[in-house]
Amino acid sequence: MPDFCDELEGLDPAERERRLFKDVPKLIERARKATGWAAHLAGVDPRTVTSREELAKLPVLRKSDIAELQKTNPPFGGLSTKPAGTFHRLLMSPGPIFEPQAEGPDGYGAARACYAAGFRRDDIVHNSFAYHLTPGGYILESGCFALGCAVIPGGVGNTEQQLDAIAHYKPVGYVGTPDFLKILLDTAEKTDKDASSIKRALVSGAALPGSLRAELKQRGVAVVQCYATAELGVIAYESEAQEGMIVNESVIVEIVRPGTGDPVAEGEVGEMVVTSFNADYPMIRLATGDMSAFLPGVSPCGRTNMRIKGWMGRADQTAKIKGMFVHPKQVAEVASRHPQVGKLRLVVGRDNEQDTMTLMAECASPDAALEAALAETLQSVTKLKGAVKLVAPCSLPNDGKVIADERPVG
Repeated sequence: MPDFCDELEGLDPAERERRLFKDVPKLIERARKATGWAAHLAGVDPRTVTSREELAKLPVLRKSDIAELQKTNPPFGGLSTKPAGTFHRLLMSPGPIFEPQAEGPDGYGAARACYAAGFRRDDIVHNSFAYHLTPGGYILESGCFALGCAVIPGGVGNTEQQLDAIAHYKPVGYVGTPDFLKILLDTAEKTDKDASSIKRALVSGAALPGSLRAELKQRGVAVVQCYATAELGVIAYESEAQEGMIVNESVIVEIVRPGTGDPVAEGEVGEMVVTSFNADYPMIRLATGDMSAFLPGVSPCGRTNMRIKGWMGRADQTAKIKGMFVHPKQVAEVASRHPQVGKLRLVVGRDNEQDTMTLMAECASPDAALEAALAETLQSVTKLKGAVKLVAPCSLPNDGKVIADERPVG
């Protein structure tokens, strides 16, 4: 039998979908007991949301929406199903966005990521994620605790003090950013302190270039990464196969066209929208603002859930053109008025010291009348004039960009 954290990781994909969507109506019903969710999901019949197709009909919730809701309905914008005083820790992320700490065994769903990184019961793990106000330290710590590991709460900074703890306790594992792991190892060499016990690492919160992964491996540390957010916990993680990130069993991930809630085809880059099953602080179609794409098939490690390519940029492609902000949702509005076109891409440039914009539109049967109609709609929606160029289907780049700002920098 494969070495998995639990039996869910090897489920038949169809059975997984059945189990997840059996629970979605109950999730929506519970969420609507909170005032914010009741307003956001007004008119939704939970009993009908039993498939991805039905889920995709629900409105997305953006992090910016959460921040606005929290201003008018503190502390959690009416998105929590129980009072703030009943949680153990009340946390804060940049934005600012305020969130309660997830509770219960493995409340952030981090155990599977920690297990895939090679952490096992009675291992000692050094945690260099922040513990001050932000959830980072607690997210990965909770996964280690769920596996029966002991954790050194290193937090951020105080590098030499952290190295003293590492030399004394001799942890086999590390969780934190990849950058800080390199700093720890570099400083250990310079100060003649022993960090050689660290053999495995689970990193997040920063890019992991192949060159850095290779360097850390050469120095004796096998590194994998996970993708997590404060509101959702661990969304996806790498296994030893290192072929994409495996979606966590505790969430549903969709990839949608930026500016909309509409799912894209498999393999197409788009924005990650995630539904989690935290009963106390549920998230239903939360738009993360991060871009990725689904990979075909299953991981060579044997885990059967869908995989994402990893982080592929930000979905918020808002651009200021001639003093006016243009948003991806406005490009989506243009598309909705002209169903005969496919993918759109608004290219922003400079010519004669003036901002320019050109709407690239995929179309199987281009004609001058359609081009003129698109230009008129573009001006109506954005209040700015722009050129239109009709191009062949599937000719625009698969990078998830709805607005491509190609103006020179500096």
